[in-house]
Amino acid sequence: MAERSTAAVDVAGTGGDKPLTAEAGKATADGAETAIKPETHKDSEPAERPDTARDARSPELHSGHKLAGRYRLEECVTRLEGFSSWRAVDEKLRRAVGVHLLPASHPRSRPVLAAARSAALLGDPRFVQVLDAVEENDLVYVVHEWLPDATELSAVLSAGPMEPHDAYQLVSQVSQAMAAAHREGLSHLRLNPGSVLRTSTGQYRIRGLAVMAALRGITAEHPQRTDTEAIGALLYAALTQRWPYENNAYGLPGLPKGVGLIAPDQVRAGIHRGLSELAMRALVNDGATASRQEQPCATPEELAKAVAAMPRIRPPETPFTTPPGGYQRTNYHQGAYGQPPTRNGIPVPPAPVPPPPPLQSRTGRALKWSVAALLIAALGLGSWQLADTLLKTGEPDTPRSTSANDGSSKKSERTLAIEGAKEYAPDNKYQHAEDVEKTYDKDPRTGWYSSSFYNGPDLDPSFKRGVGIVYDLGSKQKFSGAEVKLQFEGKHTTITLYAADSLNPTTPLESMEKLASGKTDDKRLKFTAKKPTETRYILLWITAMPHAPAQNGPYNWSDPGYKQGINDVKFKGLAH
Repeated sequence: MAERSTAAVDVAGTGGDKPLTAEAGKATADGAETAIKPETHKDSEPAERPDTARDARSPELHSGHKLAGRYRLEECVTRLEGFSSWRAVDEKLRRAVGVHLLPASHPRSRPVLAAARSAALLGDPRFVQVLDAVEENDLVYVVHEWLPDATELSAVLSAGPMEPHDAYQLVSQVSQAMAAAHREGLSHLRLNPGSVLRTSTGQYRIRGLAVMAALRGITAEHPQRTDTEAIGALLYAALTQRWPYENNAYGLPGLPKGVGLIAPDQVRAGIHRGLSELAMRALVNDGATASRQEQPCATPEELAKAVAAMPRIRPPETPFTTPPGGYQRTNYHQGAYGQPPTRNGIPVPPAPVPPPPPLQSRTGRALKWSVAALLIAALGLGSWQLADTLLKTGEPDTPRSTSANDGSSKKSERTLAIEGAKEYAPDNKYQHAEDVEKTYDKDPRTGWYSSSFYNGPDLDPSFKRGVGIVYDLGSKQKFSGAEVKLQFEGKHTTITLYAADSLNPTTPLESMEKLASGKTDDKRLKFTAKKPTETRYILLWITAMPHAPAQNGPYNWSDPGYKQGINDVKFKGLAH
């Protein structure tokens, strides 16, 4: 089983070179500038080596040329010494793709092939999907997905600084994605506003993982630190609309010369303080001083954890707008206070006053008093009967006590508070670890959701045994049941609840105590434990998911496939 992966293509190959054609800011080229960081940085891009001069020509190809009998070249978007990048059409599948081309004799052809094949194995939808990597007829070409409706971050920032919620989403999604890549031994080394794309649904896609660096011959002694600092620079630019170095880059002005790196909230007023500190913690790797004595983040994993530890930044409220056609007319007079209303300067006569209701006859009054007397009598009788019942049986809503011998004594059930949660991924392949708290935030619009899988509904244990979340109840509680609200309905969802030993369980799944299990085709699943069990940590483990269409809403985006999401979780327990 494999996860469905769709991401933007690195059609231009590298940052640092402007496209020959294509609209600026779209995901059809990498319009980045050459200045990334000061030249004194030891991980900065090396100069072109003399041994590449003999191979400094791109293959002489033209529009209409076809590779492997299926990839028809349409438009050259970047041409550098040694390689070129094209927009092409996959005639077999009738879709647009991007292609990198370089001679097989080029010194970087082997590293490029190896990098492309490694990136293809990652299978993470937050990165570019490598579709093909081939050496054929003295050519090496790498085929990527193409995402023409996405916008480069450089174009987004040209419109102004980001709102705090948007900047938070940027650093959260990019750091989570790069942490996953580094867990698989992959680095980017060319993260910049030209290699990060924002889709129409507000999600961020990273293009050129490993391939950009291979095409340019870039290596780094500390790749995790290099990528972390790059993410910090992206966040800094998102908050300030400035590049955090002295040189201008990516259409952004640099910092004043001789000032050094200063915190974003000192560059521009009104910047979110927590995000400003986060940017400095990532950029501290380049010799800056953390703004308020926090520990620096030296890896994407550390940065992702720092983002997750921040208080949630909610999206801005939708501003109130006048309904179409203006406000509804009211009955209030529009004239001056104390003056009769006028129309074109002529006083408008007031509306006629309706006549008073007719006087009631003696018969009507007598009937009304008779009905009132009957009501009073009925109320008095009801009150006397209620008082008599209270004297005999006690409080009306209090159930009669039962003796110890009748066997019906039962402790009351209550909802257990959730103190924290963490995604459980024993294979280190996380779904959306940053969203677990949305499963118990009492907001039905938000939630945690899985990736989309090609096969189902039962997950293939050889690829993915399951997905789930561990919940912390704060202390040991007598678990008796649960209720889970799901995002998708259909055949079928299977969930099992286990008693775990911590938020990071060390006990294998087979050794955990099973609390309850259930299966449903609906969006709601209730659990009842066979017997109350004391536990502090509960693992919610999903092993089957229904097929659902693509989601493009503000709180969830995903491709079609077998998937499931959790909108709300409630655990029940008995009093001690």
